[in-house]
Order: sequence, then structure tokens, then C-alpha cells
Amino acid sequence: MTTSTRTAEVTRNTKETQIRVRVDLDGTGEAKLATGIGFFDHMLDQVARHGLIDLEVDAKGDLHIDGHHTVEDVGITLGMAVAQAVGDKKGLVRYGHSYVPLDEALSRVVVDFSGRPGLHMDVPFRSGMVGGFDTQLTYEFFQGFVNHALVTLHIDNLKGQNAHHQAETVFKAFGRALRMAMAIDPRAAGVIPSTKGSL
Repeated sequence: MTTSTRTAEVTRNTKETQIRVRVDLDGTGEAKLATGIGFFDHMLDQVARHGLIDLEVDAKGDLHIDGHHTVEDVGITLGMAVAQAVGDKKGLVRYGHSYVPLDEALSRVVVDFSGRPGLHMDVPFRSGMVGGFDTQLTYEFFQGFVNHALVTLHIDNLKGQNAHHQAETVFKAFGRALRMAMAIDPRAAGVIPSTKGSL
């Protein structure tokens, strides 16, 4: 697989949101983000930067209600784009993990490009809001992502007193875990990383 092909652009429109996501899995971490939720843009920027994924997100949603549909649907659309960009998974490392600290906070994220969606998330946020971002929507973002990227994802905030720090360590660790899992293993070129022969 040549790395130059690992890009995708997905547009998803509903009565609640209109979202376009473009990814380059072998980028340099450049991000162009417009979700209408400042802190969410900041978190997506962490994923791009630490995952070395070039990421464009243009989202228009019903923010006059709340951020739920926008955040969840960005997760869905990003998952669709990543699944498309990863392709047949030949040569993929498949598994990725990362621990990321930020001051008093520490989070661990582990991902498996298993072909089976599954999310375990244990993040006891110390505040319900960070800026204009409802911390409950972190789960909705990742649930949307795993369902459409077809990955197994474990997210644990091991320590943390500040909700901004908790969220930032989660999104940074997610980016770094993705970067590891989506890397191409030169020793396994052209091989599906599973004894089943498919993922």
C-alpha cells in the first residue's frame, strides 16, 4: 500500500447537521476546523497534531439547541473517513496505545482496528462544561467514531482534577494511539494483521 492513497473526504448531511470531513492519515498534523464549538475545535486539533493526521472539519449544526448533534455527527463522519482512508488494512500495525499527562491529569487510550465497534470509556469529568463544550458529549463523539471506523477503543482517565486537562489528555492520547495503530509495518507489507485473514 502506498501512503499517498491514505486520504478520504466524506460529506454527511441530515436535518440536524451538515458535515464535511477530510483526512490524510500520513500528513503532518495540519488542521482546519470549524465546528462552531471552540473547545471541540481545540480537541480535534490535538487529535490532528498528535496523530500526524491532516484534518479538515467543516460542520454546521443546530447549536441553537445544544452541541449534541454536532459533536456526535462529527464523530460519525470522522469515523467514516478514517475507515475509508485505512482501506483494506494490509500492513497495518493495527493496535495502538498511549499514555498522556497534562499537569495533574493522566489518560490512557488503547485502540484496535479490529473491524468490530466497541467503546469502553471511564472518564469522571470534574465539570459538566469546558467553555461551550458539554463534557458528556466526549462519549458521544467517541461512540460515533468507533461505530463507523469499526474499531475497539478503551479510554481511561487515570487521574485528573481539572476537566480541561482531563479532556485534553484523552484527545491527545487518542491521536497518538491512532498514529501508532494506523502506521504501516514494513515487515508485514501486504499482510492482514489477523490470524483470521480479514478484519
